[in-house]
Amino acid sequence: MVNETVKRNVWQRFVREGVLDAARLQKRIEESWYMCQKKGVNPYDGKGSDILTPEQLKQRLEKNDRLTSIAGPIMDKVMMSIQQANTMILLVDKEGYILAARGPDPTLKRASKINFIEGSKWTEDVVGTNAVGTALRTGEAITVVGTEHYSVASQHFSCSAAPIHAPDGTLLGVLDMTSALADSRHEHMLAAVCAAAFAIEQQWASLAKMDEQSLIMAASFYRQHTAPMAAVSASGFIIWMNDVMKEQCQMTVPFLLCELPKNVWKQDIMRDVYNESGSFQIGRLIQFANVKKTPALNGWIDTFHYSGVIGTSESFQHVLWQAERVAKTDAAVHIYGETGTGKEILARAIHQNSSRRKNGPFVAVNCGAIPASLMESELFGYEGGAFTGASRSGYQGKIRDADGGTLFLDEIGDIPEQMQISLLRVLQEQEVMPVGASKPIPVNLRIITATHRNLIELVNTRKMREDLFYRIYVFPIQLPPLRHRLCDMERFIDDYKKRTKWNGVVPESLMRTFKQHSFPGNFRELFNILDRIRILYGDHVPSGLSASDCMTSLERKCEKQWTSRQEMEREELMQALKDAKGHAPTAAKQMGIPRSTFYRKLKQYEMN
Repeated sequence: MVNETVKRNVWQRFVREGVLDAARLQKRIEESWYMCQKKGVNPYDGKGSDILTPEQLKQRLEKNDRLTSIAGPIMDKVMMSIQQANTMILLVDKEGYILAARGPDPTLKRASKINFIEGSKWTEDVVGTNAVGTALRTGEAITVVGTEHYSVASQHFSCSAAPIHAPDGTLLGVLDMTSALADSRHEHMLAAVCAAAFAIEQQWASLAKMDEQSLIMAASFYRQHTAPMAAVSASGFIIWMNDVMKEQCQMTVPFLLCELPKNVWKQDIMRDVYNESGSFQIGRLIQFANVKKTPALNGWIDTFHYSGVIGTSESFQHVLWQAERVAKTDAAVHIYGETGTGKEILARAIHQNSSRRKNGPFVAVNCGAIPASLMESELFGYEGGAFTGASRSGYQGKIRDADGGTLFLDEIGDIPEQMQISLLRVLQEQEVMPVGASKPIPVNLRIITATHRNLIELVNTRKMREDLFYRIYVFPIQLPPLRHRLCDMERFIDDYKKRTKWNGVVPESLMRTFKQHSFPGNFRELFNILDRIRILYGDHVPSGLSASDCMTSLERKCEKQWTSRQEMEREELMQALKDAKGHAPTAAKQMGIPRSTFYRKLKQYEMN
């Protein structure tokens, strides 16, 4: 009771004077209270005021049919297992509307007095701080007890809620358990609701996989259709392409439909695909109009300087066509693709073909190679004596080094959050504040970024600021992997020979092997193999040279090869699972990553 009295005093002082003793309150509750105050939520009310009509609720239930059908039996099992007279369990959709409520009649009746009922919207901006609304906003499981609720209507309850996510991280809704405070506080509520939410996620993922298989089966009848066609899942991913589209589109499934350039791929005919019962749309089939061809080589290509191999691959022709156009502007460019595909070479080409920037410096920075503690001084520079160990003359920093030219930030996905804020200022204001300086210094530069990571996923998991993302993701260019450019293998080898002054000849049998290899390491892997051949045999390469002599990775196709960094990450996953006694959600929490990301990594490292 002492703690409850303290909390009530804290709450009363905050709503009356706006003064908060943050030491007495958990961080999520604190930020929620401030948000409620800013939005003008009435702390002396908090009853549900946004309630759906029966018809509106019916429509919303139909829209969430799969979620309710999965969650219903699980909610019933939870209620049977806990057997608490004053506890109820609720399913809430992603917009905060209560879809279903289970519990003893007296508890449901008591909740109805504050309109905590099916069809009511239970978000923070409507009823104040509560487990449902706070879990929806933060994407985290939380317990809110008594006067931790911002509004008095909910302060007679104790609530625990956990978000429910689809396999791709999309928020589906929230599961909530609520108990009357008159009873003792049930410490197991949060664990129970998290376990139930996880069970819902598992069933959803299983059905989503079955949906994809059904969608691909429905699409397979169009494999040899003369027009390009694709199957798009309910979450917006292209998971299948017919033969014609595979020839014309060099992207590897799955990828988001929105990643296809709209000026090249025009959607023509669409057909929705439903599950066997016809109650749930599992995706759609899309037929595209005639693909706009990339301009012919003998025109624009003569005016665009590119130091790498151009070749004949249509996918790479499209990349250079995009690069040629954006080079004439000062737009921020983001280059993405697998490791080893030549992102820095393309960035340099964009710089060298710019009419405004080509005479200025090109400064490349690998953000993943700089320790977080040194990144601020390395990028922004510092004043003389700004910190212990700092040079007396100061340091200009990479941003000012690139003044008048181009700053290329490779592996931008590895930049810490605090640095993201500082970088955003540079992009917005075109000025930099060195460490220890009293005033900013103006700069004039173009930003090109690159990464092998999915920036959209980093934004969704809050590892990258959304405002920074929109500043750097102005003109995205995807570099195709080497396996999509195997038609130019001879040109790549000739280019390597020219650069290394090597006169060796790759045997025809080995060339055929090259053209069948997937090259997971892309150009780095190819050049490593050629280095090996050159070192071992010089200019006199044996005509009978076999793959096993220089490409041991090909002889072990069935064995998964990991980089040293991947091996370390795999070990961390294994240790986390071991510490959590095999319980994946706990392991994910210990590692500080979302469950969806944790499961994807388990699949990536073949640990599921």
